[in-house]
Amino acid sequence: MSVPARSAANSNAAPAAHPAATPMMAQYWSLKAKAGDCLLFYRMGDFFELFFDDAKAAASTLDIALTSRGEHGGEPVPMCGVPVHSAESYLARLIKAGHRVAIAEQVETPAEAKARGGSKALVARDIVRFVTAGTLTEEALLEGRSANRLAALAQVGSEGEVAIAAADISTGRFEVVAVRPEQVDAELARLAPSELLVSESAEDVPEWVARQVVRRPQSDFSSAAAQKRLETFFGVQTLDGFGRFGRGELAAMGALVAYLDHVATGQPIFLQPPLKHQSSGRMAIDAATRESLELVRTMAGGRDGSLLGTIDRTVTAAGARLLADDLASPLTDKAAILDRLDLVDGLARDALWRGELRAALRALPDAGRALGRLVAGRGGPRDLAQLRDALGGARLLRERLARRPDLPPLLARLLPGLDGHGALVDELTRALIDTPPVDAAQGGYVAEGYDAALDALRETARDGRKAIAALEAQYRDRTGIASLKIRHNGVLGYHVEVPAKHADALMAPESGFAHRQTLAGVVRFNSSDLHEAASRVTQAGVHAIAAEAAHLEVLTEAAVSRREAIAASCDVLARIDVAAALADHAMSHNWCRPDLADEPCLDVAGGRHPVVEAALAKSGERFVPNDVSLSEADRLWLVTGPNMGGKSTFLRQNALIVVLAQAGGFVPAASARLGLVDRLFSRVGASDNLARGRSTFMVEMVETAAILAQATPQSFVILDEVGRGTSTYDGLALAWSVVEAVHEVNKCRCLFATHYHELTRLAETLNALSLHHVRAREWQGDLVLLHEVAEGPADRSYGLAVARLAGVPAGVVKRAEAVLAKLEAGREKTGGLAAGLDDLPLFAATLAEAPAAAKDALREALAGIDPDALAPREALDALYRLKQIVADGR
Repeated sequence: MSVPARSAANSNAAPAAHPAATPMMAQYWSLKAKAGDCLLFYRMGDFFELFFDDAKAAASTLDIALTSRGEHGGEPVPMCGVPVHSAESYLARLIKAGHRVAIAEQVETPAEAKARGGSKALVARDIVRFVTAGTLTEEALLEGRSANRLAALAQVGSEGEVAIAAADISTGRFEVVAVRPEQVDAELARLAPSELLVSESAEDVPEWVARQVVRRPQSDFSSAAAQKRLETFFGVQTLDGFGRFGRGELAAMGALVAYLDHVATGQPIFLQPPLKHQSSGRMAIDAATRESLELVRTMAGGRDGSLLGTIDRTVTAAGARLLADDLASPLTDKAAILDRLDLVDGLARDALWRGELRAALRALPDAGRALGRLVAGRGGPRDLAQLRDALGGARLLRERLARRPDLPPLLARLLPGLDGHGALVDELTRALIDTPPVDAAQGGYVAEGYDAALDALRETARDGRKAIAALEAQYRDRTGIASLKIRHNGVLGYHVEVPAKHADALMAPESGFAHRQTLAGVVRFNSSDLHEAASRVTQAGVHAIAAEAAHLEVLTEAAVSRREAIAASCDVLARIDVAAALADHAMSHNWCRPDLADEPCLDVAGGRHPVVEAALAKSGERFVPNDVSLSEADRLWLVTGPNMGGKSTFLRQNALIVVLAQAGGFVPAASARLGLVDRLFSRVGASDNLARGRSTFMVEMVETAAILAQATPQSFVILDEVGRGTSTYDGLALAWSVVEAVHEVNKCRCLFATHYHELTRLAETLNALSLHHVRAREWQGDLVLLHEVAEGPADRSYGLAVARLAGVPAGVVKRAEAVLAKLEAGREKTGGLAAGLDDLPLFAATLAEAPAAAKDALREALAGIDPDALAPREALDALYRLKQIVADGR
């Protein structure tokens, strides 16, 4: 299923304003026009209201009541609403369901509206923010251990230059990469954006690439306008200090910044300077391979059960996010990989140091996202306290690590990034209490002793409250009413409250009390003494809150001014956390450091599948390790054996070992040596993709075609059961040809699992192919799967034994045995499926004999015609020529 070429921008739009519309509904429609295809949250008192189609969509998604308000065109107006105080939880559900939301707030007070337009003036409202999947910053709307990216895809020029810009505005990380058109899907699969921006004129994009796909005006993707927009955003005269960017990269970054400016409606946006990546610096892994290997999420979409979920021992949210990025984009730079491995190795060798480091990191809050909220204007004192604690902890960590004489090179280079925040940390420590409240509106977060004037105001308020308490005791003595109390609420302020049976005594004119309110069971009064004491308390409290708000603004500005340095420190802490986590997991699971070779090879002794091994350990079972040795002379293994024997696990575990090694981590093996892999391909298992109109076999062939077209001698490929989705003869023919192509053309390292035993004959003609099988034995009628990989072909497929193991009725299995005996007897007479294969010409000869594709004369003739340049007679002659071409083709 694809996104339509043009977005239904007004699919949720309210109908046009009715001539007799009330001022409120007229205001609503004007805001809805600005909101476009977003649901409009229209603030009315303590509720956000939704109307018309927005109300229907929200009520269905949120499972709340759909009511009506007034009429439009003679029909009731659908309406629903959510409380303002709990709006975040509703927003989270709407965003998860794929909606985008525009928030319309009151931008003036009722008093200001009255002064502007009289007693009947409508309070002005405006859209203050758009809430979309890729632009979230609120802690309640984000998953702490996962990145949340907004991406923009741009294609410029006739040469088709393509670039992708991606930003996580909750931390400010901003990156851009230029790719070839065929690499776009793989890069989007790596980034996994929550929201993707594409031009309104762009081709359709698959729905899997992002939770939300938003089409934006073509003008947003102009590379010429983008450069100026980026220079203005970052406050620089030239972008040269950030790197040299191509037109596509500028267009993608410019479109992303333009969208952020639109959704933020004038509020600040947190983006670090763009980091330019080279696609060649990362291992290319396409979407199908990521899905089949379940690197960071399972096929069902969950984190548990994936490689990431199995090995993640990070103790900070930022570390978890970085580990996910590392696994999603393994490196191809040998020096960078060795730097990471040296750091993991150093921490693995010293358990005491590693434990101390992890304990220190565990105490640090998520300062990166706290900084993002502060920059976006949605932060508070709690976020400043998180910065204080994280940067203070980083300073102590820096001092402790600097005393070690044998720091790994990467760590030594990273450490200076933790410096430079001393003045800010000291200021925040003096200014804030240990645990500030989440809500700054009521104050109470500035520490005593930071501001003498604020302390005086608080003292006045405290004295006033003492005076009020003294008044309460005095009033009880004077009236003789022991149950008299002085209470406070938001409407009456401070007041005297007595039970109704005692009210008459205070109603008397000479009592000194003034009646304010009568309720069931109680009566409320005021007095001049109480009014004076209450005024002192109230005024001091208001001034104190204002003073704290001023301090909050100054402290926030101080933190925001250091945003890039703070973000860099957060990145350092995350990298240390990832290395310590990988070291901790490696030591507790007996993993080894991989060696990197300069030639293409993959030598693994005692390799295991980390996810399967972890699952077996929970049930007390042991994983059976296996070896693999691929080299230039033996680069293609043909693996046969029964279903459930472990072929797919063996293939996947070696792909995961490659990923882990090039991500800079230890691997689940006794030893491992590999040459760097530039591209990783996995065709393991498939299912119908009905949404895209593809059968299982079509999915299999599309993935296989991508491998044959893109794999290089430095690539690593795992192929499982190619050809099984069609007829036996077709499947065998395709599998045979694919093995030959991988061996003769791609010349890459490859593990090829199959049930076509006829393919074992290829070992006679392909010198870099060797035969292997997963061992199994039948014992007293039962199949015993040994899960061991051994040399040579399997003696048979054991298909009927597996069927018996699966519980297929005995009568069915017995009938199958009879049919199999007949088929095998026939195969011995005729040569069976493999008949005549010995006489096949070599693969290279077949390629040479393949006829060149016939030229399409009709298409060529049509392509050479310019209709706008033809005179009527010339057009008629051209038509006759085209008819003649068709006639000759017959």
